[in-house]
Amino acid sequence: MTPGGPAQPGTVPTGGPQIPGMLPLEESYVENILRLNRGKLATVYMTFENNPEWNAKVFKGIIEAAGRDHLILSDPQTGMRYLLLMVNLDYVTFEEEIEYEYPFGAAPGMASYSPR
Repeated sequence: MTPGGPAQPGTVPTGGPQIPGMLPLEESYVENILRLNRGKLATVYMTFENNPEWNAKVFKGIIEAAGRDHLILSDPQTGMRYLLLMVNLDYVTFEEEIEYEYPFGAAPGMASYSPR
């Protein structure tokens, strides 16, 4: 952003200190983290209120895409693709390290997180 002027196209104003290996606060949204991990196998835990057949459901698949309100998974065993709504998302697990840092403006290589 330029002082006293409008924001430049394609820029995101930053409101705090940048911590190496961490997404800036404005970019640390679930859909962005899922996009960074596109192509990885994930287990997605979801709950569906007022559903008499199943209240909670687990989906396992490859992350194909993620948007502000949805996630697309593909099951490598069945070929089934799922369009899942973020409003039902509880949490996601991965069996490998996850990417968390955007490649633009970052140090060489992308940071990943592993709870070891």
